[in-house]
Amino acid sequence: MTRSDLVEELAARFSQLTLRDTEFAVKSILDAMNEALVRGHRIEIRGFGSFSVNYRAPRQGRNPRSGESVAIPEKRVPHFKPGKALRENVDARTHQLT
Repeated sequence: MTRSDLVEELAARFSQLTLRDTEFAVKSILDAMNEALVRGHRIEIRGFGSFSVNYRAPRQGRNPRSGESVAIPEKRVPHFKPGKALRENVDARTHQLT
């Protein structure tokens, strides 16, 4: 599902909202989540999951073409951990489809 698919789905479910209002709401939520992660905060949505920022230490890697050693700098990457309810729901519904 893309962002525009999400906007269309929400606009269809909530007929009192215009497509433009729905798009603004989705953009606002995603921007707020983005800002929280940039500041290093953790986001927890009960029944869905949590977003956090993981630290990856610097390390030595290899260029697959030349085999040359390459220094990979430290970085911080977003991480999503699904909640129990989401995991169980996905597992139950995927078994129904097969």
